[in-house]
Amino acid sequence: MRQTMIALAVAASLAVVGGCGEKAKQAEVAKDTVKAEESMAVTPEHASNMLLAEWTGPFGGVPAFDKMKLEDLKPAIEKGIEISLTELGAIASDSAEPTFANTIVPMERSGAELSRATAYYGIWAANMSSPEFRKVQQELAPIWADYESKIYQNKDLFKRIKAIYDQRNAMDLDAEQKRVVELIYTQFSTNGATLEGKAKERYAEINKRLAELYTKFSNNVLADEEGYDIFLSKDQLSGLPESFVAAAAALAEEKGEKGKYAITNTRSSMDPFLTYSDNRELRKQVWTNYYSRGDNGDERDNNAIIAEILKLRDERVGLQGFDNYAEWRLQDRMAKNPERAMDLMEAVWPAAVARVKEEVADMQAVADAEKANITIEPWDYRYYAEKVRKAKYDLNSDEVKQYLQLDNLREAMFYVAGELFNFKFTPVKEGSVPVFHEDVKVWEVTDKTSGDHIGLWYLDPFARAGKRSGAWATMYRDHSTFDGKKNVLSSNNSNFIKGAPGEPVLVSWDDAETFFHEFGHALHFLASNVTYPTLNSGVRDYTEFQSQLLERWLSTDAVIDNYLVHYKTGEPIPADLVKKIKKAAKFNSGFATTEYLASALIDMKFHTADPEGIDPDKFERETLDKLGMPKELVMRHRTPHFGHIFSGEGYAASYYGYMWADVLTSDASEAFSESKGGFYDKEVAAKLVKHLFAPRNAVDPADAYRAFRGRDANIEALMRDRGFPIPEKKESTVASKN
Repeated sequence: MRQTMIALAVAASLAVVGGCGEKAKQAEVAKDTVKAEESMAVTPEHASNMLLAEWTGPFGGVPAFDKMKLEDLKPAIEKGIEISLTELGAIASDSAEPTFANTIVPMERSGAELSRATAYYGIWAANMSSPEFRKVQQELAPIWADYESKIYQNKDLFKRIKAIYDQRNAMDLDAEQKRVVELIYTQFSTNGATLEGKAKERYAEINKRLAELYTKFSNNVLADEEGYDIFLSKDQLSGLPESFVAAAAALAEEKGEKGKYAITNTRSSMDPFLTYSDNRELRKQVWTNYYSRGDNGDERDNNAIIAEILKLRDERVGLQGFDNYAEWRLQDRMAKNPERAMDLMEAVWPAAVARVKEEVADMQAVADAEKANITIEPWDYRYYAEKVRKAKYDLNSDEVKQYLQLDNLREAMFYVAGELFNFKFTPVKEGSVPVFHEDVKVWEVTDKTSGDHIGLWYLDPFARAGKRSGAWATMYRDHSTFDGKKNVLSSNNSNFIKGAPGEPVLVSWDDAETFFHEFGHALHFLASNVTYPTLNSGVRDYTEFQSQLLERWLSTDAVIDNYLVHYKTGEPIPADLVKKIKKAAKFNSGFATTEYLASALIDMKFHTADPEGIDPDKFERETLDKLGMPKELVMRHRTPHFGHIFSGEGYAASYYGYMWADVLTSDASEAFSESKGGFYDKEVAAKLVKHLFAPRNAVDPADAYRAFRGRDANIEALMRDRGFPIPEKKESTVASKN
């Protein structure tokens, strides 16, 4: 049902896929659904709105990104919703006995026009927002919510779905078809389909208000990111690497401040500045701007919005009989309930905090030795951590950066994809595939052996005004085969700072890992081997696993030896520097783990607490105090700009999922390291693709992992990865159990 329901996830960064099935059964299904197709046929008068039009051109048709006009967006979304609801209404009113062929299949087929319009909407929302778009976005928010309510509250439609669900084991359904039925039923039942009367009306009202609040939250954060640029003079650049200075100069010129150096209020600018700048007052200013987004007591302050979101979420799930939002959210996740998620986080938290204390002691010793006369504060952490790295491991992050060219890293990712997935990436001829910005490049993805076309991969790598911060992967089209084979249109998006003209883009090791991480999502899309669109949906505490796993290939010898070369001399990275990198692999793991876990714990605490009269700022402070949060660092995402959980519901009560997935990642990586061929072992790679990438959500994630590993994952591998002591606990297989 993804074509129809895609609009309900427009705030999410990730899209999901589907792909293959039995041809004979597909033919039978197609034959049996002719009547259903005819009964729901629509002849919309939308030929003039190109955002709704079928995609034409090469590669099975591609989005006309070069022709998109903002004035077409709202009419396109409204018309797409109208068409989708008409299609679903025809299914609901069918007088024939409900079957998979006359109910589920046409649902999977529905909403094609809206899906196309939503692809364009996503570009404006994430890649090229503007005040004009944000106005349209605000107007569309309640319309999206109404659409969602009309689908989930369609009693006749749900009645047909439930009838099939109740009889699914008696019907002649294959495993994929049964899984589709179960996922659709769960989607409806957990989103208010069983409610009646006033409860049903209130549910719809809450959804509409939440949609408005999510949009306001997102736009407030984006406005604070755009409104707090700092322009430096030459005498304020002490300590900053040459490549960073050049990029900051180019960015300042782009912003109309030629001769100055721009520090933007985004992580890609903030992080390296805090790592290298010798100017402590400027570090504090940059740190304060970044961690105060959405929390400045002005018209863009998000605290009141957060309080209302929490209250409405709690009320909404209460209508369905749940004690709290987290209980409702986790019922269909791998964790199953908040207690299991908390057990994992609390098992890791003490070791992470203890490591932070060690790291701070090392940093304070360096500061004292330099007679800095300071006590380590949050804006000092990265700066002195870098000094400790140099002292302990003789490892200079900026020296490593000279070997991390963005273009080379991209080619390294292609190499890994070729070795593990048998994929080949070939750049398409410039101009043959429309793009929405000149920075965007496109590659065709094919099978290396057969030459069969798989899809396209778009890359939008650079930061710019109107683009949301961070890095993400998305799709413009899912792979499926039930209604004719569809290829994948996948995309990776980053916020690297563009280098000076003619200069390569150099990135940090952390940013290189993130690049590989997001590419892992794209590979998950491209490797899909399911039949029905609904099987493209993800299980949030599982979907990060595949991408986190791909990070491991950055440090493999094949990548290091062939793709990490000095940007000026072309010389391979020295062996002794590689040794230092690997020796320091667990360095600063206390900081990385604690800042993440603090956000994940706060997320879960927010969604299990009574929200009545809640003050988000106070709740954050008091909860962190109770947890024993070290004062020298802050949450990775402070509450007022925690877009993962307050700009939509994708990660709400689910941010723990990165840690859950990391248990799987650590355990799965040991399957490679223990094999004869290491990380390029063909047998293990084949099992990885077959069981953990290709099935998407066609198989329960716990079962899929067991099929790959032969057992459940356990926390010990994660603790070894981070250099933490393994905790004593009753149950160590926390990641995969049903």
